[in-house]
Amino acid sequence: MSQIYIVIPAKNEAERIGQVIHRTLLQGFDQIIVVDDGSSDNTAQVAGEFGAIVLSHAINLGAGAATQTGIEFALNQGADLIVTMDGDSQHFPEDIPKIVAFLEKEQVDVVIGSRFLSVNPEIPAMRRIYNRLGNWLTRLITGTYTSDSQSGMKAFRAEFARKIDFHFNGYEFCTEFIYLIGHHKATFAEVPINVHYNKETLRKGQSLGNGIKMALRFLKHFM
Repeated sequence: MSQIYIVIPAKNEAERIGQVIHRTLLQGFDQIIVVDDGSSDNTAQVAGEFGAIVLSHAINLGAGAATQTGIEFALNQGADLIVTMDGDSQHFPEDIPKIVAFLEKEQVDVVIGSRFLSVNPEIPAMRRIYNRLGNWLTRLITGTYTSDSQSGMKAFRAEFARKIDFHFNGYEFCTEFIYLIGHHKATFAEVPINVHYNKETLRKGQSLGNGIKMALRFLKHFM
């Protein structure tokens, strides 16, 4: 039976992380890694109380760095499959079995959960526009098209995870992940997922200006 680890980067998510972990446990996944990325609240304490393995960064390093920390720990623990998801309750843990089953059945290396392959009326219009621009920029940079290049919900095999070495600590890592798929000629698929947006989720979202700056930094590094 596959060893499946769930990696959740989190910063200042004390009010939400408990429910994320609880709902994940209800899906039958008990190897949950929360990477507390320099939180100023008690995210780490709450995550531990709900049964997660907690890894902590003393200072905030960014979502990419936190994800890398979680992936490396999962590999060291013998993970066969790794799932990443956000800690702000945007993602539905109920979607994890679906993306894991697809990964195993279709024998692909990576499955990306796409917000835009299902009906998600909560997604604001501007977020949809930003994502389309992000998809276009990601395709321009990486040569690979996805309908949700900035999705934080993914499932992938350990063989692919061992090839991950993010150069970017921030949200650029989402584009770099797509780059790594193409660079290593990995097979991937997308499956529809549901999302929930609240004030905190939207506050942490990326703006158009930040997205362009990230794209320029990525181009400078790789091109």
